[in-house]
Amino acid sequence: MTGMTSAERSEPAIDAAERPMLEGWLDFHRETLATKCAGLTDAQLREASVPPSAFTLLGLVRHLTEVERFWFREILAGEELPDLYCTEEDPDGDFTVTESDTWAGTESVWRAEVAAARKVAAEHRLDDLSRGVGSAGKPFNLRWIYTHMIEEYARHNGHADLVRERVDGATGGT
Repeated sequence: MTGMTSAERSEPAIDAAERPMLEGWLDFHRETLATKCAGLTDAQLREASVPPSAFTLLGLVRHLTEVERFWFREILAGEELPDLYCTEEDPDGDFTVTESDTWAGTESVWRAEVAAARKVAAEHRLDDLSRGVGSAGKPFNLRWIYTHMIEEYARHNGHADLVRERVDGATGGT
C-alpha cells in the first residue's frame, strides 16, 4: 500500500460460520473505506475526483453513512428517521460537501451510524424480516441486508481507489 496508513482491518477467517463471515466482510469493507481516507487533509478529502463531478472521498463517506442509517435503522428496525444530508432540494446532498465539512465530523457521524447498525443487527437473526419495507413494499431479511451492504461498500471502495489515486497518487490497500 503506497502512501496510505492502514486502519485496523483483517479479512474474516476462511472457515467462519455464515454470520461471522458476513459481519467480518462488512467490517473489512468499512475499514477499507477508512483506509482510503487515512492521511489526507480535509481539503484533499473534499477534492473532486474529476471536475465537474462533485464526487469526493468525504462525500462518499457521507453517502455510506446515509446507506448504513437507511438499511439498518430505517428498513431493518423500522425507525422513522430524517436523512442526515439529503433534502428535497438536494436529494444527493450526501455528496454535496462544503468547506465547513471535515473528516473529524464526518467520520464521527459515520462511526456512530455503524455502531447503531451493529446494535440493530445484533437483535436479529439472519432470517428475520425487516420491520420496514423497500420500494416494492416487501421486507428484507438481515442476510440480504448484510449481502447488499458488502456489495455497496465493495463497489464504492473501488470508486474510492480511483479518487484516492487522483488526489495524491496513493494506490493499493484493498
